[in-house]
Amino acid sequence: MLLSFNMCSVGRSLTWRSFRSVALSAGTSRSCSSQHKPQQNTAPKRSIFRPPPSSTYDWIGPPNPLSNLRPIVYHVAENESELQRRLRNLRQETEDWNHEFWTKQNFTFNRDRDSFITSQLKTKGLSVRDEQGKRRCLNSEEMAVFYKSFLDNNRTRHMTYNKEWYRRNFSITLLMARVALTNMWTTVRHSKKKTSSPAS
Repeated sequence: MLLSFNMCSVGRSLTWRSFRSVALSAGTSRSCSSQHKPQQNTAPKRSIFRPPPSSTYDWIGPPNPLSNLRPIVYHVAENESELQRRLRNLRQETEDWNHEFWTKQNFTFNRDRDSFITSQLKTKGLSVRDEQGKRRCLNSEEMAVFYKSFLDNNRTRHMTYNKEWYRRNFSITLLMARVALTNMWTTVRHSKKKTSSPAS
């Protein structure tokens, strides 16, 4: 189920998602879990849900199981201007780009982590599961070796992602400011017309 989100909070939502996306690093995943299985690297399908035409809200869904990001269906204004359309399209493109990056990154992390755990257990002469069928775990010191290695190997990818994310976020912020100024100017013009028109 998607939740409605007031348009006046969109700016705060965007900022929160910015930090949340960057914070979803590989190190936040658990070192082992019987429920944690590698995800297939397939293209995500966009939800067919669309808010009713009368809605004045953005709609935010539950976290995607692949990227861990919440999808957003952006509100389309009734008389959407070209500037508003550009802003909405850029935000949606950024949404899709962000989702694709973290889907691939999480898949790579899970795959490499499982391979590391398996190889370490094999070195110790242990199987992946114990006599009770439970998945064996490595201790925090052993997993720290993997986390550091993964971050080092993906340093360039993360740096490229961060640069592109900041570039997109800056462009979105500028467009939001332009839309806000345009709306404010339109409101002022309408107010002046009303006050200057002769009384009937």
